[in-house]
Amino acid sequence: MLLFVDPNQPGSLLPPCPLYALTGIQCPACGSTRMVHALLHGDLVGAWHFNAVMLVAGLPVLAWLWLRWFRAARDGRPTPPVSRKVGVPVVALAVTWMLVRNLVA
Repeated sequence: MLLFVDPNQPGSLLPPCPLYALTGIQCPACGSTRMVHALLHGDLVGAWHFNAVMLVAGLPVLAWLWLRWFRAARDGRPTPPVSRKVGVPVVALAVTWMLVRNLVA
């Protein structure tokens, strides 16, 4: 859908971030829909502009989580929980990114 629907256009079929719509505060993932749209159209600079942290850290983490799930499903076993060694830094990065982008902007 993101290949054909531009989330930057007014009245887009894609909903805005609920937190941003209600409070004006950008969540750590705000801009991710527009970032993926930009990536699908080969616009790396635009993707960076919409959400740099999700581009650099979020997409690789999501790919890693998907791979873990896929391997477990393929082998017929449950997906193991994410360790604190991974979870705590990811949450810390998300909170830091949310604070920085809202205080600087």
